[in-house]
Amino acid sequence: MKIDPLSVKSYDYDLPKELIATQPANPRDSAKLLVYDREQDTIVDTTFKNLLSFIPKDTKIFFNDTKVIKARIFGKKQSGGRVELLLNSVLDNNDFLVFIKGRVKVGTKLIFDNNLESIVLKLQDDGSRVVKFYHLQKELDFNSLHDILEKIGHTPLPPYIKREDVKSDEIDYQSVFAKNIGAVAAPTASLHFSDELFLKTKERFDISFITLHIGAGTFKPIECENIKEHIMHEEYYNISQNAQNIINSNHKILAVGTTVTRAVEYFVRTKIPLGNANLFLHPLNRPLRVNYLLTNFHLPKSTLLMLVSSFVGIEKCLKIYQYAIKKRYKFYSYGDAMLIL
Repeated sequence: MKIDPLSVKSYDYDLPKELIATQPANPRDSAKLLVYDREQDTIVDTTFKNLLSFIPKDTKIFFNDTKVIKARIFGKKQSGGRVELLLNSVLDNNDFLVFIKGRVKVGTKLIFDNNLESIVLKLQDDGSRVVKFYHLQKELDFNSLHDILEKIGHTPLPPYIKREDVKSDEIDYQSVFAKNIGAVAAPTASLHFSDELFLKTKERFDISFITLHIGAGTFKPIECENIKEHIMHEEYYNISQNAQNIINSNHKILAVGTTVTRAVEYFVRTKIPLGNANLFLHPLNRPLRVNYLLTNFHLPKSTLLMLVSSFVGIEKCLKIYQYAIKKRYKFYSYGDAMLIL
């Protein structure tokens, strides 16, 4: 097949179902790590606990300190039908963008445990819904809603993990340095850092944090044939002053995850340190500032796979993925990792 960087078909590959990780590596840093050196065009197979020995000296490392919330809740319509709601993002005026399993229309009232209710305000073309939440008839802001979600919500495992969430996912699907609440999906490259490895990283390298609250759109495959027609989802981000200073310097930067990459590259292009980022990186829109990338293995035809291809090209990316499949690496959120140097 001829490779066309604008064709979504060029970003497809076949993955055996048994290579989709449904459980995390235990301990975290026992996951496998594929190291690809672009200059040498070489691959090294190792384990994540050996990561630091591959990162070039004097590299500045950026982490995403977002914290996953219990964004999935189960309830019923006032008429009695069951519904499942996934919180996606916070809008203005205490409105929330959500996804709802179950047919609803504007004005539908949804009833959940702990006296939580929501009213559907708007149906969006992309399948999302705009709602307001109430507790004992009092309109809720995000912080008040979060307190209730902590009691009745479920860890929002990705749709390709075909099992119910369990108590251990509350810890496993969260980085050890998670701090700022707001994500509905984890920055998965960060999940491989144990407390011990993270401490060693801080001792050996200069690290910085950015915040990007990952939305459910991160899992959405591109449905248009020409990828330039894809409307990229927006996610809230905040880049600290320390991180800005490093971005504006000449230091080499390792982005821990695609989310860090998107935030840094959006800032490079706009000089806006806080807001909503919607940058779509692909082979025809390559990184301008991030030098190295640490990431997991991503879904076919996804914007995340296209982001990885923006670092190495489509053909090389797919060759690396075929190598990883042959070597039985585990894929997706709870899967193994890849370091691109």
